[in-house]
Amino acid sequence: MTLSTVISAPEEEPRASGDAAGASLRALHARLLENAALRRMRGLERRRSQRLEDASYWLNAAPVAVRKASALREEASFAPLP
Repeated sequence: MTLSTVISAPEEEPRASGDAAGASLRALHARLLENAALRRMRGLERRRSQRLEDASYWLNAAPVAVRKASALREEASFAPLP
């Protein structure tokens, strides 16, 4: 095995159409919502630590991720949430 073999990125397998694309959009949607939750938790943690500038940043950044997830849901025509 050569060094270039170890360093090079593995080849991607071709994606199947249909369910795989939907699953990846759903995974992206889930990651965006998780990101929003983590940003909010970071903001609350910073607020408890009296780091108000950092808290403000993280608490204002959380809704951005929620809006991105919402836009993705509308764009991808997922089933509406109950």
